Amino acid sequence: MSVGRFTSYNLIGELIPQIVTLVTIPIYLHLIGPERFGVLSLSWLLLGYFGLFDLGLGRATSFRIAAQRDAPAADRAETFWGALIVNIGMGTVGGVILWAAGAFFFANLFKVEESLRPEILQAMPLLAMSVPVATLTGVLTGALQGREKFLETNKISVLFTILFQILPIVVALFHGPQLMWLLAAALASRAVALVLLWLLCNKEILSGHPIKAGWSTIRALLGYGGWVSFNALIGPVLVIVDRFAIGAVLGATAVAYYTVPFQIAKRITILPGALSNALFPKLAMASPNEAIELGQRSLATVVCAITPPVLIAILFIEPFLRLWVGQNVASLAAPTGRVLLIGYWLNALALLPFIRLQASGRPNIVTYNLLMQIPFYLAALYFGMTYFGLVGCALALSARFGVDLIMQQRGANGRLEGLSVTLFPLGLLCAASLVFTIWGYGDIAGWACAAGLIIISFIHAWRSAPAELQSLVHGFVVQFNLRFGRIWGRVR
Repeated sequence: MSVGRFTSYNLIGELIPQIVTLVTIPIYLHLIGPERFGVLSLSWLLLGYFGLFDLGLGRATSFRIAAQRDAPAADRAETFWGALIVNIGMGTVGGVILWAAGAFFFANLFKVEESLRPEILQAMPLLAMSVPVATLTGVLTGALQGREKFLETNKISVLFTILFQILPIVVALFHGPQLMWLLAAALASRAVALVLLWLLCNKEILSGHPIKAGWSTIRALLGYGGWVSFNALIGPVLVIVDRFAIGAVLGATAVAYYTVPFQIAKRITILPGALSNALFPKLAMASPNEAIELGQRSLATVVCAITPPVLIAILFIEPFLRLWVGQNVASLAAPTGRVLLIGYWLNALALLPFIRLQASGRPNIVTYNLLMQIPFYLAALYFGMTYFGLVGCALALSARFGVDLIMQQRGANGRLEGLSVTLFPLGLLCAASLVFTIWGYGDIAGWACAAGLIIISFIHAWRSAPAELQSLVHGFVVQFNLRFGRIWGRVR
């Protein structure tokens, strides 16, 4: 099975839930209001962050099971049981800590209407119960990805995300917008996914093997997973601290205005995320030279594939937001969104050297890189929010993503070779962010510049694309023309 096939499975598995999410955000804003939506957004952030209590065992399990491809099935089952047993205990601990930390933050620090605060605190136990469910889901998914069961895991992921977005809306329609019931519906959707993943793991990995988890296996998992877990501790903090800072200083409504463009921008990582997950088992078995070559081809492919659509998104994010969430939100969110789109373009590229470091057994380098970024990012975030508001927060995050790309690429290659392919596309994106800011959507000069940038981005993407990508696109176009010609002939 090819990396391209696995990537397509992962891509479809990501795109469908993202489309559902984009459709449901305006519904949430209408049904539960901006303040409850801001609280709900921060609740998901807390839940995602406390997923670090899996101690990195999801990725460690994937790494070890991929490396055990030719080992006896009993060895893979022992790896699975070791990860599962440790994860159950740590997920429970994480849930208790989330309960305490979340209750303190929402009771004392978060700016919200006082009438809503008791409702938030009442819902905290359900949020805490979601932590062990989330950490177990990560281990089960990691085990299946180590066996390259990408089609199966993505089917479950699509089902879970649809339920995760739809069930709370159904509850809000029939039971009201109370946060406790919304979180209960979300927890139920996670439980469904957990059961399905367990049944698949029982079939593909356990195969009747008894529960066995030796200390040597657990130690090996924790040795690798400890660094991954530390990355999971630091990385999400650097991504979510902006919204908590906004909530504490500017309030829940500002969080909602920042979250809307953020939800759009982070979708840029779908393609490189799908590709990196598909590459991980291959990279875990590759030689150093093979890993570098595969990484460089992947970086060039992602740059060519995502730059034109990101440029178009930067140009037209404001009219899109007007249609999606209304004029009031669009006018405040669009400038922030333009900056965030550039930032997440950089973050998307950084995923590839990041996954190479993990697949080569060097997650410690990722940790060192993130630790060095913390003081500079916090200073930039404070300065940006103080003087430029939400746009300043986005500028600080985007600058950190750029530094992270440089550091991860250097860590993976030992040098910065390969990043030259990003310079011209980055210039195009920065130019696109200024076009309608300078001229406005009613000026013909702005539209002329926008059209020119779009044409240049597509030409550059095609000319600099790897030969494999050009062949793939050419084959797709030929097949499309043949099929369209047959259909047109029948119609005539």
